Amino acid sequence: MGEEFCWEELSPSLFICVSSAHKFGTDAFLLSDFAAPRRKDLCCDLGTGCGIIPLLWFRDDPPRLCYGADIQKQAIEQLEQSIQKNGLKNRFIPLLTDLKELSSLPCGPLDLVTCNPPYKAQGSGILSETDAERIARHEVLCTIEDVCQAASRLLRFGGRLCLCQRPERLCDTLCAMRSAGIEPKRVRFVQQRPASAPWLFLVEGKKGSKPYMTVEPPLLVEGEGGFSQEILRIYHKKENL
Repeated sequence: MGEEFCWEELSPSLFICVSSAHKFGTDAFLLSDFAAPRRKDLCCDLGTGCGIIPLLWFRDDPPRLCYGADIQKQAIEQLEQSIQKNGLKNRFIPLLTDLKELSSLPCGPLDLVTCNPPYKAQGSGILSETDAERIARHEVLCTIEDVCQAASRLLRFGGRLCLCQRPERLCDTLCAMRSAGIEPKRVRFVQQRPASAPWLFLVEGKKGSKPYMTVEPPLLVEGEGGFSQEILRIYHKKENL
């Protein structure tokens, strides 16, 4: 690989290859838990980066099969390292591809698609310095509309799309989902403390579903004396199974 990488432990038996270009944050843990695939599910994580979201599934309660798609070669190279080290060949399949060109997968229609998309809309904000950061944080190679259209092509009828995004992009996200034939069904806001404004939201939509959306209680990051019990559960999920 072109850049130095290191290994981080997700559990005593599962490790992830990370670098300064392709790493992960709290939002990935929250989306992985929110999406919660079933064991029989066929899944794909779009813009997978180092593969953190599916790797957390394989740590906790793995789906039948998962694809991880990314347009960046180094991200896929890191993911391949993680797949090899963790013995996930033929269960977690890396795809070096542009999600705008994804129309189907060899396994057939999917049960679940996830994406932690770029948060900054086209033409907004100061662009990050490195190519990897620009692609991950800004809509320079794909938009939220592209993500939803790709998910719609890949999902079966009734299949789920789960995303996380900044609150200022809520309207953009819900409109993009509905335009792609994916009806928003539940949304959950993430707050640092009870009195804080949300800094993230998690949303699930179902392909071909009828309109009706549930707003779930907020997910609080902090509790008394540190992290909330829910955040601790999410970060250490395997230990609680």
